[in-house]
Amino acid sequence: MPPKPWKTLSSRSIYKNPWTNIREDIAEMPNGKTTIYGVVECADCVGVLPFVDDHHVVLVRQFRYVFGENNRWEMPTGGVKSGETILEAAHRELREESGFDAARLDPVCVYYPSKSIVREVAHLFIGRDLVHVHELPDQTEFFEIQTFPFEQVVQMVNDSEIRDSMSVIAILHAARTLGL
Repeated sequence: MPPKPWKTLSSRSIYKNPWTNIREDIAEMPNGKTTIYGVVECADCVGVLPFVDDHHVVLVRQFRYVFGENNRWEMPTGGVKSGETILEAAHRELREESGFDAARLDPVCVYYPSKSIVREVAHLFIGRDLVHVHELPDQTEFFEIQTFPFEQVVQMVNDSEIRDSMSVIAILHAARTLGL
């Protein structure tokens, strides 16, 4: 039998910006006791692992403020904007971050990047049949873009050089389907 759900007694926004809303809830647990529960709400996000051909992918590298790093490669990812479909967001993020668009976006999976305090849903795709485009990145993004042999990218995941969950999941999924 599944665990009993918690009941939200009250909810208030603590902080809000264009990308996140942080709220504080008072929740009643199944045993009748109450607790404070903090929730970070984000828009859905998308990620595309773009294959230039059957053996090479495009990755991007940028400064990641939260971790203070600029040395990790990742696939193009980003948030879904208001009024945008998941597929429109995936195409836009791919164009902005890699300079390519994909004629085909094959779905990989939908998952929760963090299931306990962050309300965010990630949608992953494999991009195929790429074409060069000239779209400017978002005003807060500054990228290095490089094409890698896919086997090297899989090794980068195995060595924990690539650490973000969206990239790791898409790369390992692609490796599994390619029999690597």
